[in-house]
Amino acid sequence: MGKWFDRSKALQMLSFLLLLAGAALVLLPLAAVFLVSLSPSGVGVKIAGLTFANYQEAWRRGNFLLAFLNSTLVAIAVTGFQVITSALAGYALARLKFRGRQAIVLGVLATLVIPFQLLVIPIFLVLKWGHLLNTYGALILPTAANGFGIFLLRQYFLTIPVELEEAAMLDGANRWQVLWRVMLPLARPALVTLFLFTFIGEWNDLFKPLVFTTRPELRTVQLALAEFQEQFTSSWQLLMAAVVIGTLPVVLLFLAGQRQFMRGIAATGIKN
Repeated sequence: MGKWFDRSKALQMLSFLLLLAGAALVLLPLAAVFLVSLSPSGVGVKIAGLTFANYQEAWRRGNFLLAFLNSTLVAIAVTGFQVITSALAGYALARLKFRGRQAIVLGVLATLVIPFQLLVIPIFLVLKWGHLLNTYGALILPTAANGFGIFLLRQYFLTIPVELEEAAMLDGANRWQVLWRVMLPLARPALVTLFLFTFIGEWNDLFKPLVFTTRPELRTVQLALAEFQEQFTSSWQLLMAAVVIGTLPVVLLFLAGQRQFMRGIAATGIKN
């Protein structure tokens, strides 16, 4: 018994050390970026000489205000479209019975293995035909629907007991009322997860702005960061400050969304 207890404690300690090492590998580079962004010269880091002036300088020289507005608009629009389309399609594929449903599910799964880059040429031609190049539509429409979101919500809807829907229908609710008043509130964890994945993915996307737009007034944060890097290659303190500026919004969103995610799980409390 004592040997088993000692072995269990040793395994727990080993797991803790491995987790600590993994956290260090993730956090140390981020800490280095932050410290360099506060350095006056970007060469050496001295605690006494740290300053936030680099952020003001990077914000002024990079003209990030318009880029932030564009990225926010595109990310919110794409996220909204994906949440709506994924919720509707996911519920239909999870609960409605119709011919060809399984084939559609397989088709949705097939889209998950196709890289977006393979679809660039046909998407580009469609946008050109629709006169949408160099518009916000070119940044929003190509990713307005996504197979990952549909599959994620379908799988979550399948875990919700059918008895809840039947009880709501016995009370006189129709399909739309069941979806909006019963299913979606219970699917809050999946919705928050999809929201975070989509928003962060769109915020960090450089590919679409680089391929589908050329107008300076449509540039996003990632495109602004790429241009900033070309202009200030040797100014490490400004580069790191710009990186922190571009990353901070999604970090804060993730932290806020993580709390919402945990509340959603605690509030759901349903076992199938």
